[in-house]
Amino acid sequence: MKMIVAIIRPERLEEVQAALNERDVYLMTVTEVRGCGRQRGYTEVYRGTEIQIKLLPKLKIEIAVTDAFVEATIEAIVHAARTPETGQVGDGKIFVLSLEDCVRIRTGEKGAIAIGP
Repeated sequence: MKMIVAIIRPERLEEVQAALNERDVYLMTVTEVRGCGRQRGYTEVYRGTEIQIKLLPKLKIEIAVTDAFVEATIEAIVHAARTPETGQVGDGKIFVLSLEDCVRIRTGEKGAIAIGP
């Protein structure tokens, strides 16, 4: 089992969800986050004053999957989250973490069976 954590642009969420659904991945948690990477923010003018925006709005998607779904999930996110054509700085990152265990609270099921529907 793996925990896939993806940081993406907020405007790409619908495309990512659709791509995941095509690969039978439906269960996810989405959190609004702020952060910076290579972009290092940007400058905006507000009422004549320059303001430095250092932390950009992003979405964090967390998906627990069985080993059989890892590659399909990563492929779906990469394809859907990338800015069309060649991609751009700020499109995001995907982290794959080992998931030691999972417990479904309602039934007490453990392991890979607890991840499924």
